[in-house]
Amino acid sequence: MQTRIPKSTLNADDVNSFRPISNLSFLSKVVERVAANQLKAHFESEHLLPSRQSAYRAHHSTETAIIAVHDEITRAIDDGSVCALTLLDLSAAFDTVDPQTFLRILNRRFGVTGTALEWCSSYLNKRSQTFQVGSGQSGPHTLDCSVPQGSVLGPLMFISYTEDLADLISSHQLKYHEFADDTQLVGRTEIPKVPSTTDSLQRCTADVGGGD
Repeated sequence: MQTRIPKSTLNADDVNSFRPISNLSFLSKVVERVAANQLKAHFESEHLLPSRQSAYRAHHSTETAIIAVHDEITRAIDDGSVCALTLLDLSAAFDTVDPQTFLRILNRRFGVTGTALEWCSSYLNKRSQTFQVGSGQSGPHTLDCSVPQGSVLGPLMFISYTEDLADLISSHQLKYHEFADDTQLVGRTEIPKVPSTTDSLQRCTADVGGGD
């Protein structure tokens, strides 16, 4: 198990600033790649992932995310409207994934059943981590949540886990774009309706923060 600091602004002397990176074997990554390709093929063929989710998918990159948000803002300006942008960043995002909740999502929302669902359960459950600093070693520590960072499947599992955010945001009549664990809420409105749009952004942000 290796560690890294996800942001240069974090204090390197504080152990809470570090995030674990799974040091997986070659064979493990080969098996993960096969499973990831099968899941991706299923997701894409059935159009199960939000179209406004960029990251960890073919033809969905940082460029598509920037262009989509920029286009929404420029369209609002061209129409004589105003545009409010709320940026949401989920801290330690991969650590928030609850395996049992995710398996229910795979089954109920993505239609993953049988052996495939059992394999995903085996992959996520009964995991542990061991940390070493200098000559000292801690653990193993049982992991009750998270997907392995540094793995092939981890990112795909995370965007699948957060897929229902699209429905929540749309219920507030707002536009959005997601990039991995970053979500941009876009409120486009006429000037007289700014207060109501601001209220929608605030309520949506509260719902996202308080969601299960």
